[in-house]
Amino acid sequence: MSDTNVLDKTHHFILKQMVDTGQAPHYTEIAAELGVSPEEGRKTMHQLFKSGVYGWLYPNTDFIVSYAPFNNQPTQFRVTVDGEQKWFAQ
Repeated sequence: MSDTNVLDKTHHFILKQMVDTGQAPHYTEIAAELGVSPEEGRKTMHQLFKSGVYGWLYPNTDFIVSYAPFNNQPTQFRVTVDGEQKWFAQ
């Protein structure tokens, strides 16, 4: 699989997890989805963020804070769909 395909798959997985659960995945979950080692999953996640996606990791960690249009931490911008509020916007 090319680097572009891996990054596309990673991007899709992060967004899907945030939509489905309201939480960003940990890099070990990304690794499991990609079928690679946890370290490869971590490196791929960092490569995705370096590619210019709209989001960021908590400084000096491997934790996703924000991935547009979602925020992984509570903000004043609550998102409610069909009466369910489990998301926060950037």
